[in-house]
Amino acid sequence: MATSITPSTTTVNATNAGQGIDVQSTVAQLMQIARQPEAAMQTEQATLSTQASAIGTINNALSSLQTSVQVLTNFSGQLGARTVTSSNNSLITATADGTATLSNHQITVNNLATTSSFFTNTAASSSAPVAQGSFDIQVNGAKTASITVDSTNNTLDGVAAAINNANAGVTASVIVDTKGARLSILSSTSGAAGAVSFANNTTNLTFNQAVAAKDASLSVDGISISSGSNIVNGVIPGVTLNLLGADPNTSVALGITPNVSQASAAIQSFVNNYNTAIQEVNAQSVYDPTTKFSQPLSGDSTLSLVQQQLYTAISYSTPASNHGINSLASLGITVNNDGTLTVDNTALSNALTTQNADVQNFFQAASTGFAQSLNTTLSSMTDTTKGALQVELTGINNNISSLTAQISDFETQMVQRQTDLTTQYAQINTTLESLPTLLAQINSQLGSLGSNA
Repeated sequence: MATSITPSTTTVNATNAGQGIDVQSTVAQLMQIARQPEAAMQTEQATLSTQASAIGTINNALSSLQTSVQVLTNFSGQLGARTVTSSNNSLITATADGTATLSNHQITVNNLATTSSFFTNTAASSSAPVAQGSFDIQVNGAKTASITVDSTNNTLDGVAAAINNANAGVTASVIVDTKGARLSILSSTSGAAGAVSFANNTTNLTFNQAVAAKDASLSVDGISISSGSNIVNGVIPGVTLNLLGADPNTSVALGITPNVSQASAAIQSFVNNYNTAIQEVNAQSVYDPTTKFSQPLSGDSTLSLVQQQLYTAISYSTPASNHGINSLASLGITVNNDGTLTVDNTALSNALTTQNADVQNFFQAASTGFAQSLNTTLSSMTDTTKGALQVELTGINNNISSLTAQISDFETQMVQRQTDLTTQYAQINTTLESLPTLLAQINSQLGSLGSNA
């Protein structure tokens, strides 16, 4: 590349002979010209970094969108959330998952399940001595442990520790009150299956039953049910009953209805995340022909593909009529001119209340559900190795790395170039500064020649 130097700085003439040149300024001007290729590489690198950042932002938005869509594919998640109401919360409360059928039930609790427990005779304190010997612990008629009382543990505290260390299906503790200390033993299992008994006792402890083990007894829609626990699962599919009290003469009405609030929140979260994603994509597609301003990814074919896939996804309708719930529009979700979505909360709430099963089917039907379909599309978009944006991002990052290496190599060359120029122009400067002396010598010699003529 041809170079030029500012004449006022470097031209040698009679006025600056002997004054030399500004070596530092001259070399700086030459290096500025020499570094022009590096500046171009740095500009390209900055552009690529901006593109990478934009793709990263879009990828994050798509990942958030997919997370909210996957919530809508979850059969036991928010979309299928249920609200359970009880006519008597002092007797029964309940919870239900998305597999529970919307229904009403009549339940009567005859008695609660109880947990077997025992207490021993009273001692003066928890450290009072206990006669050495042994006893067997049985749960539901089967021996679970044999406890030995010897000189190492012959106190109530020591016996309690021995029982707990035996993992015998019971828990022991020492209860102290104004009457003294007693050993309390509680079964780890409620109901008849956890009935505790003692055998072959040779110590001076006596085991007195405090509570007898009993299964809960209830009727569900007239069908008699027994349960070892007061938390009853499986009697009504998808429903967990919490038995809190018993009254054989009271029938409790249990109603299972859609949890419209949770379902609406899940759908609104999807809409919010979709709007964020499409706005990020649209923003990167902007080009102003008047000002020639464009975003880093304007005209990018991969971005255009993603944009088209998102627009296509929200226009999806299920092949079956599904009682009229077959598109986002049928739920009150409409598309705005800018591609974003708006929710008509009244229409959505009405659909979730009156056609809950149809709404779930629209989102979750195997292979044809809206959420299932969109999740598949998003999976291809966000694939960390094969996703179109990720492939482009990988290419951009590779180019950035290549440019970084090129710039580093170029900078090494520039350091040497600057050293060489500084040496060269320092020599020129030395020569210029010595010109007066050289001229004086020449003039002296010429004068000598004239006098000898």
